[in-house]
Amino acid sequence: MSDNAVPALGRREFTRWFWRQLTSMRTALMLLLLLAIAAVPGSLYPQRGVDARAVETYFLDHPKLAPVLDNLGMFAVYSTPWFSAVYLLLMVSLVGCILPRSFVYLKAVRARPPKAPRNFSRLPASTSFETDRSPDEVVAAARQALGRARTDVVDRAGDDGEVVREVSAERGFLREAGNLLFHVSIVVVLIGVAVGTLFGYRGSVIVTDEGGQFTNLLPQYDEFSSGTLFTSSDLPPFSLTLDKVTARFQRFGSPQAGAPREFRAQGTYSSTRGGADKPFDITVNHPLSIGSTSVYLLGQGYAPVFKITDAQGDVVFDDAVPFLPADATYTSNGIIKVSEARPEQLGFQGFFLPTAVTRGGQELSTSAHPAAANPLVGLNVWHGDLGLDDGRSQSVFILDKSKMTQYKDGDKNVRISLQPGMTADLPGGGTIQFTELRQFARFQIGSAPLVKVPLFGIVAGLIGLMVSLSVKPRRTWIRTRRDGSRTVVDVAVLDRVPRDDLPADLDDFLERFKDALGETEEKA
Repeated sequence: MSDNAVPALGRREFTRWFWRQLTSMRTALMLLLLLAIAAVPGSLYPQRGVDARAVETYFLDHPKLAPVLDNLGMFAVYSTPWFSAVYLLLMVSLVGCILPRSFVYLKAVRARPPKAPRNFSRLPASTSFETDRSPDEVVAAARQALGRARTDVVDRAGDDGEVVREVSAERGFLREAGNLLFHVSIVVVLIGVAVGTLFGYRGSVIVTDEGGQFTNLLPQYDEFSSGTLFTSSDLPPFSLTLDKVTARFQRFGSPQAGAPREFRAQGTYSSTRGGADKPFDITVNHPLSIGSTSVYLLGQGYAPVFKITDAQGDVVFDDAVPFLPADATYTSNGIIKVSEARPEQLGFQGFFLPTAVTRGGQELSTSAHPAAANPLVGLNVWHGDLGLDDGRSQSVFILDKSKMTQYKDGDKNVRISLQPGMTADLPGGGTIQFTELRQFARFQIGSAPLVKVPLFGIVAGLIGLMVSLSVKPRRTWIRTRRDGSRTVVDVAVLDRVPRDDLPADLDDFLERFKDALGETEEKA
């Protein structure tokens, strides 16, 4: 082996080197950038934890691409191993940066200001003047001009044997404190978000008015997502009954006709099983709080009530069906699945128009206003196998038509149009009746432990950032010596962060210094 060969790093040396690289500020910044890049797919693709229906729709629209993206975790980006790895590495890197810097900062705060350099002229800004004041008076005036800066006075022998008094001062320690506070706030935000993600949950549910009920149990949710450490036993045992949904829109004839004016959900709830009922009144941005759980009103819509009989004359469906709004006029889409129908299961897919109008001789109607002034339902009918018996979970808002056949009248699809109180015959036998119109409220129910911690962290980070940008860390040295009957005063300043205003700040300090000496102008 060559004499100049570098010896291989041992396990201890390699671990130390890796730790230094990981805890460097450059690595922390790179990991922060990588985390931001890793979060981009979460805004490009629908996420199961936010909108599971959108994910199912994406699978139907992109049957080949969706499975590949799903294997890469694109529909649950923030819970994937690769995102979690970057998240944890960033947290470790920041902690590894903050702790050593904190110890260095505490040591610097308690240390004496650095000694004055021998040659002030080599510093970026320096000057000298003479005064009739004694060195003791100059030192006292210097301390007064320096204000709250930490100072230290040293006497030493000069080159000619005279006594030289030096004042060393340092200020601006709050800059590093603000810098540390900013980095600590990032860790606080990361911890708060991580705890909320690991132990929190969020779900949505649609409840119809006039007595619709919801119990906080997992099977009751239409969509549900939770953290890795969350268990169903953590769900608080509350229930609610929805009595009334109020939706007001701007009336016809105004420039903003159809614009929403009020959404309100009213009813009763019980915070414990078997507990006393209490009234609730939920509006937009004013949720119902039950312990650590919040119930938000996300939206409102219409839920027509249908009564369906099959070919054998049996009532196989009698319930309200939520139709989800698709535009500003509340043109809504809905699905009806009748698994009990015989001899074949039935499926209905169609639309609901709150205020149906026909314009320009069109065959199809449209909705002119979101209020239910002239409600109309249009339905297409399928028969066959709904696919509910194969063990796969299926959204109530998506109709699987792979094993079903649509009823036709010649070359045209059979379409049933109904208004409240109307009944229509089904092509294969049986009837469907639009009995009444109700409304529904869509609630988002969720709980995130330490939900306010990220907010506190962001506020602290902003404060730390403003302090670190506004405070000037500066060292000032003042040297006094007697020259005959006069005192020669040398002054030098050094900015620890390069700035262009250092000479101007030196002039300001000299003005305060001379005012403290009782001199308003320099003496020749």
